[in-house]
Amino acid sequence: IEEYAESVALKPARQAGGKGVKVIADLQAYLKKEKEEVKKKHVKSIVKEHMRPYTDIEDKILIEQKVEGPEYTLQCFTDGRVVKPLPLVQDNKNAYEMDIGPETGGMGSISGPGVTLPFISMEEYRESVEIVQQTVRAIERETGEPYRGIIAGQMMLTALWGPTIIEFYSRFGDPEAVNVLPILETDLVEIAEAIISQSLNKVKLEFRDVATVVKCIAPMGYPNRRDLARGHPIVVEEDRILENGGRVFYGSINSKNGGMITGGSRAAEIFAEAESIPKASEIAEKCISFVYLKDDWKLFHRSDIGSEVLLRERVEIAELIREIYRYRREKGLIGRQIDWIPGRGRIEYEF
Repeated sequence: IEEYAESVALKPARQAGGKGVKVIADLQAYLKKEKEEVKKKHVKSIVKEHMRPYTDIEDKILIEQKVEGPEYTLQCFTDGRVVKPLPLVQDNKNAYEMDIGPETGGMGSISGPGVTLPFISMEEYRESVEIVQQTVRAIERETGEPYRGIIAGQMMLTALWGPTIIEFYSRFGDPEAVNVLPILETDLVEIAEAIISQSLNKVKLEFRDVATVVKCIAPMGYPNRRDLARGHPIVVEEDRILENGGRVFYGSINSKNGGMITGGSRAAEIFAEAESIPKASEIAEKCISFVYLKDDWKLFHRSDIGSEVLLRERVEIAELIREIYRYRREKGLIGRQIDWIPGRGRIEYEF
């Protein structure tokens, strides 16, 4: 890690519940030593906090190239032969408005209408599905066993590659699953049975053609001071939420003395659907006030998720990145990167 001078993403090499990831931009030569110290410190914390139980592997850290662009999640059902994609979802990881603050497990997500997102083209959607299909085939080639179940690709639209896989997980996303499962009209049991019998090709996935927004509500202190976020009595007025067009899904909440208390993480998720993402966002926003604490502690959420302002920003960034990666494709530069670093000169990578 000391020798790797560029911007990186540092991750645990095994499942850690989405925790332990740190993206470090290393752009200023005069801060080289300081950035090295940050990298080394985080590597030590990953090993100590997330990788200590894993004694079967020697390499406990993933060092990945830092890439930038709008993220999105492609969740799929697969029986090892056929991959059936669900509509794309975008999660919003940062704790606070306009993508600032520490990363969380996800403060809310958007989807639809249709299978793609306002800032991802159908061509990019199809390329993303192909990435998942190739991965499922590769798993069987390497292991001799078909991968059956749920596979979710955490994707990013990047200038270097176009649709780019960041990581996979063998489960639904959270909160991304809440966007798509409530509008799934195909029987989930039928899907599960088809996965087991490897007959998923006979199942047609059908979804209501609507936009969905999920907004997560968390107690202050989350994500970095969960000790402060725990133990607060919480009230969820389900009837009022339903009356206003939303639905609630419970998260980190425990029962105590006939009531409910916060568990230290995201307490509840408000789901809403409408003909557009901004309208679904407005419905979800109306329902937020029906989740509250009975003591003096505070809850917080991101009101900007699904807003016109944030969507417009996503679209503008995607258009810029799309222009760059399409130019790179035309020139045969996909997967190649050329940098100049003070003290080291020109560096060319080919991935």
